[in-house]
Amino acid sequence: MSALLLGLATFAVVCASPGPAVLAVISTAMARGLAAAMALTLGLTVALGLWGVLAALGFGAVLAAAPMALTAMKVLGGAYLLWLAWCAGRAALSREAEAVSAPASGFRAGLLLNLSNPKAVLAWSATMAVGAPPDAPMAAVALVPLCLAATVAVYAAYAAVFSLPAMRRGYRAARRWIEGATAALLGAAGVSLMAWRGRVE
Repeated sequence: MSALLLGLATFAVVCASPGPAVLAVISTAMARGLAAAMALTLGLTVALGLWGVLAALGFGAVLAAAPMALTAMKVLGGAYLLWLAWCAGRAALSREAEAVSAPASGFRAGLLLNLSNPKAVLAWSATMAVGAPPDAPMAAVALVPLCLAATVAVYAAYAAVFSLPAMRRGYRAARRWIEGATAALLGAAGVSLMAWRGRVE
């Protein structure tokens, strides 16, 4: 397997792994349907694209040299996830059919969700290290759009599956349980991000 394909595979696996972005796509698809989930996907992808360009330009090294900036990003990102958890928890306690994805749906929400996650830089750094070796500088240029295409494919697949009528019926039947689980997962992700002591290489 070429370095470029290996980097692409690495990024696709990271992208498909359960996390706040995947959770937001799934919950939005079940609560609001395919169109809303795809709008969210577009925002998530644009944010990842910005992180990818910055990683290719060496932004990871800048963050490593400025730990205060990384700490600030961790706190802001964690606070945003905790806010989403609070909104989901409030919806879980409500008897009304509020959508768990309400605070995390739409293009802008997707953009904020992935821009507020400094771990995205780590994903890109790993991808660049594997797929864009120093002796192939143009590989980084090709890797970013390929990875973004993989991002859209992965999130669109989640959106398509979880927006199926059967999934949406299941969501309506178990809405409060799903919202409660979403609140717990987003809260855990927020606390984890704030406590994270990883380094951006």
